[in-house]
Amino acid sequence: MRLHRSCCWLVASLLLSLTPMVQAAGTLDKIKANRTIALGYRDSSIPFSYTGNDNQPWGYSVDLCTRVVAGIARQLGLEELQLLWVAVTPETRIAKLKSGEIDLECGSTTASLSRMQEVDFSLPIFVDGASYLSRRGAGIRRVEDLAGRRIAVAGGTTSERTLVAALAQHRVSAELVTVSDHQHGLAALLQGRADAYASDRALLIGLALDSGNQSDWTIGPETFSYEPYALMLRRNDADFRLAVNAVLARLSRNREIYEIHDRWFGHLAKPGARLDNLYYLNGLPE
Repeated sequence: MRLHRSCCWLVASLLLSLTPMVQAAGTLDKIKANRTIALGYRDSSIPFSYTGNDNQPWGYSVDLCTRVVAGIARQLGLEELQLLWVAVTPETRIAKLKSGEIDLECGSTTASLSRMQEVDFSLPIFVDGASYLSRRGAGIRRVEDLAGRRIAVAGGTTSERTLVAALAQHRVSAELVTVSDHQHGLAALLQGRADAYASDRALLIGLALDSGNQSDWTIGPETFSYEPYALMLRRNDADFRLAVNAVLARLSRNREIYEIHDRWFGHLAKPGARLDNLYYLNGLPE
């Protein structure tokens, strides 16, 4: 009998300790109660997420997030849903998501297994790979030409890790210059503090196009990594993840995703085989 009572007390204690977790409101409940959703965006991840001349967020990922918000509003039966845009950086994006300052990150974040220890991700929205940008006059045509050079890279990014690995693989010794974001990486090139800037190819193309002097730049032919971008959200919130993925899947099924892609990348290129396959696989049935 004593053992029975002890077990019952233990079970009751466990249930009580779990009650706050069970009753904790999910992101959809929070959105419905506040009629507000907080979206994280990057200031200079052109053409994915950046601040336009009107000081408003623009870009491919921003477009996808606004479609997601519209879908969530319909799902919750809300006629109005306020969008609160919050600027994030590679160093702050995970912390702001975990703290609740943002509900969804709309940037150029690579979904990785190590990050999944802290956060969750939507279906992939893009696929890219790391490379490097340099001035055409610098004479950097291949990775071996980076030997003895200064390479700028944003701290806390997958590009930083893959660059170190790529240099080691090719036995190239170079000095890494850590910067806070892509615009600071470009500034380091323009100011002569770096000879190259390493990041994902699509972002490097965006920087070159935005510089106003596209012919001054060259991008390395190598691709150092596999970078599947996704929208970042909090862990352990299956209902919110499903709501986000439902919109992304619908955009792929009805091929609206191609219109969004063309808006931001049409002047560069059409989707390649990898991205085309990604869009196809994202078109999950209802």
